[in-house]
Amino acid sequence: MLNKISVIGGDLRLVTLVEMLKKDGIFVYTYGLEKAENNFGIVCNTLEEAIKNSEIVIAPIPLSSNGETINAPFSKNEILIKDIIKNLEDKTFIAGAIRQDTLKSLEEKNIQVIDMLKREELAVLNAISTAEGAIQIAIEQTARTLHRSNVLVMGFGRIGKVLSHMLQGIGANVSCEARKPADLAWIKAYGYNPIHLNNLDEHLNEFDIIINTIPFVVLNETNLSKVKKDCLLIDLASNPGGIDKKEVKKQNLKFVWALSIPGKVAPVTSAEYIKDTLYNIFKEM
Repeated sequence: MLNKISVIGGDLRLVTLVEMLKKDGIFVYTYGLEKAENNFGIVCNTLEEAIKNSEIVIAPIPLSSNGETINAPFSKNEILIKDIIKNLEDKTFIAGAIRQDTLKSLEEKNIQVIDMLKREELAVLNAISTAEGAIQIAIEQTARTLHRSNVLVMGFGRIGKVLSHMLQGIGANVSCEARKPADLAWIKAYGYNPIHLNNLDEHLNEFDIIINTIPFVVLNETNLSKVKKDCLLIDLASNPGGIDKKEVKKQNLKFVWALSIPGKVAPVTSAEYIKDTLYNIFKEM
């Protein structure tokens, strides 16, 4: 097991991860967590100092929202991705949702890169926290029970599968949108109402809640006009999301763009998932 790790930036998940790693006897050098209430790592004054002390550098999940700076809500300063990259020689860099342009820059410098969100074990377990968070939002943002509400889940990937299962358990009337015949067959087998993407417009006015998991715009100006005015729209997909944000504002629809839910609703559990995935990676290394 490696005994020195650097953690740069991140949300409550990484703050909690630092504590867990320290309890396991690992020296954790941190930068960009100085505003966290509890930072159990070895706090470094500079980015260079934090990175040079270990072979493994762990960064946020997702890494960045704008492609230039990393997500670091507990940092006093912005942390530029390019500044991290120039200090990563002979290191292994681990983060999540790494953009293609950033990945290219890392690979050009022969830096070993691991995107944690491409690890199936973490992606599946993260889906649980995301689904629970989406349900929490739906409960808080509506004036009716989810039981017997008509709910559409758009996309039938990991999150869509877990979310649909949870919603059905609550007693919601669950419909699922998909394109692939295999997905539509599984939707039917699980007892949900299958809706093909090509037929989506015909059904949009039936739902009290629509939750999107598709990472490209599906609900646009044309089909958003068919949504009920009191329908709650929740977008779980990363930028640009699957719901046209300018259009929902223009049409005055109720909309929540819910990003990085695991770090907000279940940071301890999410940190446990990250730690377990890290240890799997270390064994493979």
